[in-house]
Amino acid sequence: MDGTIHYRQALTRAMAYCSQSERCRSDVVAKLRFWELQEEEITGAIDYLVSERFLNEERFVEFYINDKLRFNKWGRVKLIYMLRQKQIPEELIRKALGSIDEDFYKKVLSDLLKSKIKSVKGITDYERKGKLAVFAQGHGFEADLAFQVAGQVIGSEQRNEDEWTGRLYDGTT
Repeated sequence: MDGTIHYRQALTRAMAYCSQSERCRSDVVAKLRFWELQEEEITGAIDYLVSERFLNEERFVEFYINDKLRFNKWGRVKLIYMLRQKQIPEELIRKALGSIDEDFYKKVLSDLLKSKIKSVKGITDYERKGKLAVFAQGHGFEADLAFQVAGQVIGSEQRNEDEWTGRLYDGTT
């Protein structure tokens, strides 16, 4: 045998691969092609994995969006882009993105910008807000939301600084 594996071995490995973590169809197909299966064998294996619920793209999309939003702090733009890279159908993407809690989404962005603001250099608040918004857009958040939340973060930081310096000058600490 020259590195290729038989259909049964590949199917068993694919079941184990799908059991470890949620997978999408394109990832599993790529793995099966790497194992040098024929196209009709790949189709059969995918059909079997779907019928036995090892492979479910709707479930994959829900977990993917949840994990990338919570842990990687990715916004909708980046999530859409990455899911399209994995050849996920548009209706599944739209459905899953529609289920994101808007308050949680804004809180993730706010927390991301609050952690970044400490390292942002800028002469004016306007300049710092722009840099924060660009940073948020780099994480895949929408431009208008990025500027809105960046302004709120800059404003809350300014209020906290004013409150702190006010205490120092009042003598209350």
